[in-house]
Amino acid sequence: MTKKRLYIETFGCQMNVNDTERIVAMLADIDYLSTDAVSEADLILLNTCSVRGGAEEKVYRRLENLRVFKRSKQGLVIGVGGCVAQQEGDELLRKLPWVDLVFGTHNLHLLPDLVRAAENGERRCETSFIDNEQRLDLFPPVGGVSRHSSFVTVMQGCDNFCSYCIVPYVRGREISRRSGEIIEEVERLSAAGVQEVVLLGQNVNSYGLKTEGEPSFAGLIRRIAAIDGIRRIRFTTSHPKDMSAELIACFSDVPKLCGQVQLPAQSGSNAVLKRMNRGYTREQYLERIAALKSARPGIAITGDMIVGFPGESEADFEETLSLMEEVRYIDLFSFVYSPRPGTKAAELTEEIGREEKLRRLDRLQELQRRITNEIQETFRGSLQTVLIEGEGKRAGQVSGKTESGRTVNLAGERSLIGRFADVRIIEVYQNSLLGELLQCREP
Repeated sequence: MTKKRLYIETFGCQMNVNDTERIVAMLADIDYLSTDAVSEADLILLNTCSVRGGAEEKVYRRLENLRVFKRSKQGLVIGVGGCVAQQEGDELLRKLPWVDLVFGTHNLHLLPDLVRAAENGERRCETSFIDNEQRLDLFPPVGGVSRHSSFVTVMQGCDNFCSYCIVPYVRGREISRRSGEIIEEVERLSAAGVQEVVLLGQNVNSYGLKTEGEPSFAGLIRRIAAIDGIRRIRFTTSHPKDMSAELIACFSDVPKLCGQVQLPAQSGSNAVLKRMNRGYTREQYLERIAALKSARPGIAITGDMIVGFPGESEADFEETLSLMEEVRYIDLFSFVYSPRPGTKAAELTEEIGREEKLRRLDRLQELQRRITNEIQETFRGSLQTVLIEGEGKRAGQVSGKTESGRTVNLAGERSLIGRFADVRIIEVYQNSLLGELLQCREP
């Protein structure tokens, strides 16, 4: 049988990246091979994000651009998945007649059937939530593994309902995978040569809390750390209110757990945090940060901040800046607030103009650049253990990550990929480090 070509674009978070990997594996079973050239595609899929307005607008612009491919290639199938698909559903088929199929965040397992239907001229949309034991179908296995670091989804959805956030509406309520399935997947990855796993979920540190007999997230990390061949464990993303003392202790006594944590504050003002329905105060957030730094000195902390939330005063914004100074994030993802349909915050009165929002964002990002540069400078001359994951930015280079998650480029042969190397840092940049190889460790 002649193989067809799949071209897929992924927007948004690491959960979507992981979903894309599963989509590629599933569609390979029905004779679709992945291609990087959209012009070669028989099937084009967009795996989308709608967490912010800008991300959603980007998806619609791309769909408009794809209309020309639909006209120029007979039999071409175009589909939309992910959060925009979940949010819009049948409306996408109505508004965009060149789109053939729509699949929501709980419906990856139905994709082969949807593609076959589209090949026969049937336009379909599947966006039903699954919040029962059929959840196992949400995580179809990935085929062959070609990396030395791999994502592993441990839970999906969120029960927090932050007032600005659309995630509970497009990803559904929290569902945790059974720990036995996760352990089995990690063991299979380890046997295939994977040495680092990144545990994924919208709120990973609430893993297992609703499931009797299952371990907590900290307990799951300890079980994964016991698997031979796994040398590094990372996770993302955490909610500060669920960052338990038990989980923080893992940074102290589980050596395989990397010294890196993503802990979004979103604001440094108690008044804004309350309107956001975040479930913690500035003081409680800083207590968790202090505990993390005590458990793992030098831990790299990253976060998220929203600028210009409805009602944010200049004093509120200054509190955010002071929080940044105290925490000293190594990286910070920052955005101007954009109302998302259906959320509570969308009902709040906008009191801040676009120009003022952008002014505040510029100030915040300027501060973060300074902090990042100061932290990056501390790496100069240091010795780091780097897992080499692929080729570097320049010819003759390879690239990998330190234990704290910093990207390091260094001169080296491709034979280093998949190995741990001792590296001296000789130059620092805003977003990466330059190293020189000292020695390569045994596999």
